[in-house]
Amino acid sequence: MQAILALEDGRIFRGEGYGAKGECYGEVVFNTSLTGYQEIFTDPSYAGQIVVLTNPQIGNYGTNTADNEAIRPFIEGLVTREFSPISSNWRSEQVADEYLERFNIPVISEIDTRALVRHLRTHGVMRGVISTIESDVAKLVAKARAIRKMDGTDLASVVTTKARYEWDNEAHSELLLAGEVAAPHPDLHVVAYDYGIKHNIMRMLAQQGCRVTVVPAQTSAEDVLELKPDGIFLSNGPGDPEPVTYAHDNIRRLAGRKPIFGICLGHQLIGLALGGKTYKLKFGHHGGNHPVKCTDTGKVEITAHNHNFAVDPDSLKESEVDLTHVDLNDNTLEGLRHKSMPLFSVQYHPEASPGPHDSHYLFKDFRRMMEGWKR
Repeated sequence: MQAILALEDGRIFRGEGYGAKGECYGEVVFNTSLTGYQEIFTDPSYAGQIVVLTNPQIGNYGTNTADNEAIRPFIEGLVTREFSPISSNWRSEQVADEYLERFNIPVISEIDTRALVRHLRTHGVMRGVISTIESDVAKLVAKARAIRKMDGTDLASVVTTKARYEWDNEAHSELLLAGEVAAPHPDLHVVAYDYGIKHNIMRMLAQQGCRVTVVPAQTSAEDVLELKPDGIFLSNGPGDPEPVTYAHDNIRRLAGRKPIFGICLGHQLIGLALGGKTYKLKFGHHGGNHPVKCTDTGKVEITAHNHNFAVDPDSLKESEVDLTHVDLNDNTLEGLRHKSMPLFSVQYHPEASPGPHDSHYLFKDFRRMMEGWKR
């Protein structure tokens, strides 16, 4: 099956098609993680995006239910150098080709992903189309240019849960590290806003002795407080944080009333709720190898990233907010903490699925904050 990737600027890549037959549309981004492709497929933060994986061999170890970060893949399409039609791993339940076909996700492989990534780094992320059914490149480029831009798009309301639910950790505990088991009797209650939440975040909260209630993105602050939480979590998610105005308003009403911890989109929403501004990065941060410095300790953490927007540190009030983490690649803001309210957030992913475990301590910090607030 032949496939074509067409970018909005007219650049064309021809390769072999796998996964589903058809077309997909989205913003084309690249991820530099060496492992964890299934976790990337199923991360809701990738909604609306076609993902290029820089690791040249993808699909080797197949797929399995335990590695899912959501109930289904959220990427629009996949671009690889080599895509394995077979799997070789004792945990594999289904080859990646069949898995992506089952969820109607097209794949283009056997292209020069290094050239594609260089193009995106030079010119910035852009809209694109993968097609196995259309050979007219002019039509495909026109389709790419017609795709709605990520800027100004609220995707959190698209991927969020439709109804409130309790996280069942026993049913999703497969990936906790050896010795890192969930507390048998949770003594803290966390209400988590689902803007595109990942399973491993809830595993990590359960590991810290938290019972987790997940609520839809547009749940009011008053309804959350009625659940009597000890803390409130603001999740990762896709799209532009600026049009998610309902979240800004809810965070303002909750700030100072309960401890709050935000990750990724949750961090950006906190920045906006505190009167700051956000902006779009040229090609985003996607991968498990980003160095971040903690300004309090001077320590450098290797961290997992997946975001296209960032908070402008100069837009935050120095009298109200401490800047706690900075990216050593481009000096973007990676973490903040309020000076008087129990509220902190990071731009990167401390649950790291996939990724390194340097930042797991942040979940312990959240627990300590909740314990201190209760006293």
